[in-house]
Amino acid sequence: MGWLAAIVVGGIAGWLAEKIMRSDMGLFMNILLGIVGAIVANFLLSLANIQGYDPSDKWSWSYLLVSLVGACLLIFIFRLIRGRRA
Repeated sequence: MGWLAAIVVGGIAGWLAEKIMRSDMGLFMNILLGIVGAIVANFLLSLANIQGYDPSDKWSWSYLLVSLVGACLLIFIFRLIRGRRA
């Protein structure tokens, strides 16, 4: 997936994750969460020998879903770490 498409899909996935997890983050963090979430979720899926999305697609619903799940997972982990320090 191209960088521009990754930023757009990452932003959408991060925004959706923000709404699902009821967190308050800005546009930059939404994009970052979506992109990093896709990387993390794809890595975890590859450990289970499951292909998360087809990288040759310019726009892929599976990429959005993998990004969304990964972003939600990152928010959850961040809350666990932050909660333990408080």
